[in-house]
Amino acid sequence: MFIRIEKGSSVPISRQIVSQVRAQCLAGTLEPGEKVPSVRELAVTLGVNPNTILRVYEKLTAEGYLQRRHGSGTFIADQLPMSQLASQTHHFEEELQQVIRHGQMLGLDQGTLQAMFNRLLKQTHNLPEGESEE
Repeated sequence: MFIRIEKGSSVPISRQIVSQVRAQCLAGTLEPGEKVPSVRELAVTLGVNPNTILRVYEKLTAEGYLQRRHGSGTFIADQLPMSQLASQTHHFEEELQQVIRHGQMLGLDQGTLQAMFNRLLKQTHNLPEGESEE
């Protein structure tokens, strides 16, 4: 499970984690039945409070993305709520539009924005599993 936390972001850490786990589930990066790290393991890996991870897991369980198996741990749900994929894609497009508008306000032209996007996409794609950019 690869999760990138932007500590300086105005988006709460718990929301960042929930959003990324949802997206990875819907994209198939996290497969149904796959075991996820324990609350403590993920908290240590990300450098966040275990209560934050506990709340994240509770929310994702309530939404149908995770399943808790007593004595075995927490797993990606066998049946994911795929109906949310369209909503998540739309939300991503809105966020991307905001970033583009911000770049335009800074005076960046289409070619510069495209080059930046391609460079960052390549950098992100080439990150080893589990490694975060900080």
